[in-house]
Amino acid sequence: MPLSNTIYNSLFRRNTTMLFTVFATAFGIQLAFDTGSERLWSAINRGRQWQDVKPIVMARAEGGDDDEEE
Repeated sequence: MPLSNTIYNSLFRRNTTMLFTVFATAFGIQLAFDTGSERLWSAINRGRQWQDVKPIVMARAEGGDDDEEE
C-alpha cells in the first residue's frame, strides 16, 4: 500500500492538486483519443481524401490530362 499512499499524498490530498491532476489527465486522454481516431480515419480513407487526390486534380487542371485522347 505504500504506492497508493504516495499517489494519494502527492496528487489527491489537496483539492487544487487533485483538480489539476484531473484536468491534466482529461487533456491527455482527449489528445490521445483525437490523435488515434484521426490516424485511424486517415488509414481507412487513404486515397479518397483531398490530400491524396489534390496532385491528380492539379495535374489535370494544368492540362496534363492523359485520360482524354482524341
